[in-house]
Amino acid sequence: MHSDPVQPRSIQRLASVIRLLPEKREEYLRLHADPWPEVMATLKRVGVSNYSIFLHGDLLFSYLEFSGDSWKDAQAEIARDPHTQAWWAQTDPCQTPVQGALPGEWWSAMKPVFLLE
Repeated sequence: MHSDPVQPRSIQRLASVIRLLPEKREEYLRLHADPWPEVMATLKRVGVSNYSIFLHGDLLFSYLEFSGDSWKDAQAEIARDPHTQAWWAQTDPCQTPVQGALPGEWWSAMKPVFLLE
């Protein structure tokens, strides 16, 4: 009897941008030099991998890969995590949405325009 091979989950590549407040730059960089293991574990548990944040001037660019079933559900699970809530209480005051952000949007989603695999 032949069974079908397990199909790998598709990976979503997600990028977003936010502005770093200049007066909070050193604090933000210090926090991210030693991220909390509990926060990292939550991200991994929901299917986040290859997560990077880059800095250009006062813009933070985030890139991650998501391999779960629903990014919306994963975001909700991340937001329920008490360690992540405490992390955000420290990192959010360092940031402000970019010009043109949608109402209520914190990190603004970026549209993919090119991919080389």
